[in-house]
Amino acid sequence: MIGLFLVQAQAASRYGGSLVEAVSSDPKTFNDIVSTDANSRVITSLLFEGLTTEDPFTLKVIPNLAKSWDVSPDGLRWVFHLRTDVRWFDGVFLSADDVVFTFNDLIYNPDIPSSCKDVLTIEGKPLTVEKIDDHTVRVILPVKFAPFLRAMGQSILPKHCLMKALRDKKFSFTWGIDTPVEQIIGTGPFQLSEYHPGERLVFKRNPHYWKKSKTQEQLPYLDKIVFLIIQDHQAQLLKFMDGELDAVGISGSDYPLLKPLEASRQFHIFEAGAAYDANFVVLNQNPRLNPKTHRPFLDAVKLSWFTNLSFRKALAHAIDKKKIIEILNNGLGLSQDGPMSPGSGFFYTPDVMTYDYDLKKAKEILKQAGFHLSPDGGTLKDPQGHPVEFNFYTANAASAGREAMSGIIRFDLERLGMKVNLVTVEFNTLVNKLMSSYDWDMVMIGLTGGVEPHFGQNVWASSGGLHLWNPRQKTPATLWEKRIDEIFNEGAQELDENKRKILYDEFQRIVAEKLPVIYTVLNMDMYAVRDKFGNLKPSVNGGAFHNIEEIYKK
Repeated sequence: MIGLFLVQAQAASRYGGSLVEAVSSDPKTFNDIVSTDANSRVITSLLFEGLTTEDPFTLKVIPNLAKSWDVSPDGLRWVFHLRTDVRWFDGVFLSADDVVFTFNDLIYNPDIPSSCKDVLTIEGKPLTVEKIDDHTVRVILPVKFAPFLRAMGQSILPKHCLMKALRDKKFSFTWGIDTPVEQIIGTGPFQLSEYHPGERLVFKRNPHYWKKSKTQEQLPYLDKIVFLIIQDHQAQLLKFMDGELDAVGISGSDYPLLKPLEASRQFHIFEAGAAYDANFVVLNQNPRLNPKTHRPFLDAVKLSWFTNLSFRKALAHAIDKKKIIEILNNGLGLSQDGPMSPGSGFFYTPDVMTYDYDLKKAKEILKQAGFHLSPDGGTLKDPQGHPVEFNFYTANAASAGREAMSGIIRFDLERLGMKVNLVTVEFNTLVNKLMSSYDWDMVMIGLTGGVEPHFGQNVWASSGGLHLWNPRQKTPATLWEKRIDEIFNEGAQELDENKRKILYDEFQRIVAEKLPVIYTVLNMDMYAVRDKFGNLKPSVNGGAFHNIEEIYKK
């Protein structure tokens, strides 16, 4: 009895406490179906869950809201058996109706802009999702789909909360940042309890959460998670050192300052390896007219420069990646030339075209393309005599140091005779330019990555909403974009992993050669966490808090 009492006392002592982190900007939305930015996804990952998830160490697909599944011999019919103990935040039980609603009424709804649609559409055909009974769902694939089980990590949303918004044709604007927090209903371990724009987001423990520990303790352990909204990375570091933050992502330049302080300040730096998140420059190549003004989104002269592959190659040779790694990352970083990170493992290939830093070569490429310097040698002009001047947008990205990186790139572009107006804007403003107004020339930004190439289809498909340089094309604008469309369709249906790799290696080589985006450097994925948390199991693929429901305050 004494032993049992001690176990129970230890379990009870794990409950309570909070974790305080930082995000660099407000979320754009709490609606996971229409979300496109990383900050929103950080927030919604605590609120919503999918039928499956990934083991952060083995990367194998494991059950989540679905406790098990069966598959037909031909691999086209899947039956998912849902857990019967999952409740939404409002106490209503999860059912098959929610799954069918999420896929059929939301993701595949042509009136709802969703990046999920790109990933879950194969050769233009959707999955067929059917209810068998209250806790059983059948999914029929139009063709074999290699990343299918991993794709079933797609967040499931509650039909009973959102059906009215759908009927009223207001779903795309539902669960925006002005929504009362109690109306945002998920199944995740934490639910949003406070949101103060520009200041903080507060989450409270979900009392209905379905997961239990190995010893059958109710999860999660923590009472509260707080995200402070702090745009400036140095301000985040100061708040961490002052004890106001429990964890912070760090860059290579932070490492030599923080590492000697680990013991005295009682924290630990976790080094997870090369990040998935890419940092790149992208040029606007959108040739269409603004339907509101009937004027081009981009000036025709600039469009002629940006669609010129020689111009993009010259820019690629003008990016001093070695300097960026040495100055901004303290030597902790990798040069990136293609669309995948070495951290992606099997599907990554280093066999792509590279662009060494060489301003002389950049000048020669521009000269051969008909660009020339003015008589005084200070201004680069195009073949028609227009001076090369454009705006270069970036945002204050707390972990990536993109503003400083942009400054280095601008300096070298101006050495080529270009006039580059560096404009720093708030992150959500930048996302709006890229996704909505299309009012931009050149941008430094980043996108998250992963181990499965197909999940980048919303970026690489010519019709994709995140096909940043020329989005939502009705037909591919170039032969190489057409080939990438073919590769992603073929790769999704090929079940032989080695054959899939051949296809995705070709995709990486095309991107490196055609330069729709110009890659810079990969940061090392590092974060500092206070030594006051138990069950911390950081992984390369999941980060420090992938098992947030199991983490407790010592």
